[in-house]
Amino acid sequence: MTDAVRPHFQDVAGLYTGHHRWLLGWLRRRTDNPELAADLAQDTFVRIMMSRRDFYLEEARTLLATIARGLMIDHFRRCALEAAFLDMLAQLPPEHIPSPEARMMVLETLNEIDAMLAALPAKVRRAFLLSQLDGLGYAEIANRLEVSLSSVQQYMKRAFLACYRVQYGE
Repeated sequence: MTDAVRPHFQDVAGLYTGHHRWLLGWLRRRTDNPELAADLAQDTFVRIMMSRRDFYLEEARTLLATIARGLMIDHFRRCALEAAFLDMLAQLPPEHIPSPEARMMVLETLNEIDAMLAALPAKVRRAFLLSQLDGLGYAEIANRLEVSLSSVQQYMKRAFLACYRVQYGE
């Protein structure tokens, strides 16, 4: 093992000490929110600790920025989804507005579905949405995506497997 690569557990403390301030500044500039930046910085280091991977110290800032960028995108995606949900709720008559507990459950489910869709390749996601939201058949989806029918079948199989994993936690 070279000096550039050390066991993970020894490097996390040094990585935190050496780069936390830089990462916090990087996130503050991008979020314009010091509290959010602090949360995302902490989450970034937690991700590194949980990964249990060795890493090159020379690439620490690239690694930190990559992880933080993903966390930031996830955060803003969740915020946009929540805002859209709240806008939809505001249009409901008062007697149809769900309880706070039901709203939290729906938001959690929406976030899980959003994460599942975001993790799918673009054509798989598009095929799934054309089928489930637009009600198109596989032949029409194949036409729209300019792929074969068997490709659409594979895309749908992959998307339904992802749904199954969300539903049953596998």
